[in-house]
Parts: sequence; structure tokens; C-alpha cells
Amino acid sequence: MTTAPTAGSVDPVEPFVHPALFYGDAEEYLAGTVPFVRDALAAGAPVAVAVPGDNLRLIQDALGAEGDAVRFLDMREAGRNPGRIIPGVLRAFADAQPSGRRVHIIGEPIWAGRSPAEYPACAQHEALINAAFQGREVTILCPYDTARLDERALADAHATHPVVIPAGGAQRRSETYDPEGVAARYNEPLPPAPGDGTGVFTTAFDEDSLSAVRHLATEHGARLGLAGLGLENLALITAELTTNSVLHGGGTGGLTVWAEGGYVLCEVRDKGRLADPLAGRRPASRDQRGGRGLLLVNLVADLVRVHTGPAGTTVRCYVGR
Repeated sequence: MTTAPTAGSVDPVEPFVHPALFYGDAEEYLAGTVPFVRDALAAGAPVAVAVPGDNLRLIQDALGAEGDAVRFLDMREAGRNPGRIIPGVLRAFADAQPSGRRVHIIGEPIWAGRSPAEYPACAQHEALINAAFQGREVTILCPYDTARLDERALADAHATHPVVIPAGGAQRRSETYDPEGVAARYNEPLPPAPGDGTGVFTTAFDEDSLSAVRHLATEHGARLGLAGLGLENLALITAELTTNSVLHGGGTGGLTVWAEGGYVLCEVRDKGRLADPLAGRRPASRDQRGGRGLLLVNLVADLVRVHTGPAGTTVRCYVGR
């Protein structure tokens, strides 16, 4: 099985298949997703379903006992940070399967209710899937809710998926497919962090101050309401990002920590430039030494936003309070 459901005359250009499925209600959702799962199971293929909880229950109820052979994940939890979906959800499942067998995944990373801060990272994620799985025998079906998502999200779906499936229709090639353009468009400058003031901690750092800065950031995080695992995650994020700046970003950088809504934000700025768009989104190999910093940050943060350009790189991480 190498194509998406309701296949028409579209043949995949390469082994990786990445269709967007558009649906307007529960009936259309099930009509597009359940046959995809059943066909894969009938072919003896491994299947995972990573979608928001309400949709997850729809598929589980429709499959009944057939679902025992499926790996189910609530994307609201597993994919809260879009930067962790490729390494922590999609690749984690695909890499665990025997070679020579096509892997089938339903992944729904964009849903109504994603915040304005989250959406750009979601669109970049969908664009980067194509590079992350190039040449792999994997099909990832991505549902999009036409009734609740805005026009920008639906247009971006056409740009990040080489194949699209209208509700109740046959799959066809997307006429606006441009994943590199989407990834570049959302590599946008982040809104400025608050200036120095009550509740805001800002400092410069270099190699000699890494340990002190980590402790100061953690102490400030505790004053802002972080505790337990959240505080540990802030310490890890601070350590990894500041170390990366020293090693790869010119030897120095700036750190800001503040509270916003239900999160504590940790932002690190330096003069380096991220040349690899998949940095932090590839699972680490067993024998890999180093190069895990941004991956670890993606795995523990609730959201990671990145802007990189000729003047330098800013990484902003959200940790829930």
C-alpha cells in the first residue's frame, strides 16, 4: 500500500507520501481516516494515530477491536510542542518498525484552539516533514478541519502537502506545494521580550558564566511560579541553549526569563545562524556524541519558537507553570 485513501490517478513521486485530508464534520473525518487505518491493517502494516483527543476517540470507537493493533496518541499531549512531533512521535514510531514494511501514520498537528504563538511552529513542522522523511517508505495522512480552521491554515496545508484530498473526493496533486517557502515565511522575527522590569530577568553570558546563569534563571523561574518538573525543565533548557550559544553562536549570548499567561518563557539570543532547518528535530542515534541540545529542548518544552538570520538566532521556549 503506497498511496493515501480515496486514491485517484496520482502516483507518488518518491516512497514518502504526505497527503492532507480535508474534512468538515465527524462523518467526513471518519470516512477519510478509518479506511486508511483498515487498509493498512489488512496489508499487515504498522499503524499509528496521533490526533487530538476528541478525534482520537472517534477513530477508536469506529475501529472497535481492530484498534488493538494500532498505536494511539493524543496529539494535544504528545505534540503540544510542534518541534517534538517529528522526533518524539513520527520518527519514534517509524524507526521502531521492521525494515521493508511501509509505515502508516495519521498525524493531526493543527487544530482549532492552537494559539497564535503555536501556529507558526505548526506550519513549519508540516513543511519540514517532507525533508525529514524523504526516501522513507512512510505515509503520513494529515487531517485539516475546514469548518474550524481559518483560511491561512487551509492555504498552508496545500503548500506543505504534495497531495491533497478534498472531503469525499479523490486525491490530487497540490497546485501550490511549496514547503521551503512556508518554512522560510514563518522564520519570522519574534515579538520583542519585555524590557527590564519587575518579573523580567535579563543577563549576558559567556563560557565562564554558564553555571551561574543557569542557577540565576532557575531561581527566577521559581519566583515566577515554576516548581518540580517544570523547574527542572527550565534548568535543562537554559543549560542547553546557553551552551549551544557558547559553542556555536559566537561564544557569548543574552538570556531573558519572564512570565506570560500560564508559561515561563526562556529566550536565548546569540550571533550564530542555524543552517539546518531540521536541527533539533532528528532523533539522536545511539552512538551520537553531542548535538543533542536543541533536541532535548524540543522534547521538554511546551513550545519552542526559533528565528534565525544573518544577524543571529533567537530561541524562545515556553514552560507551563
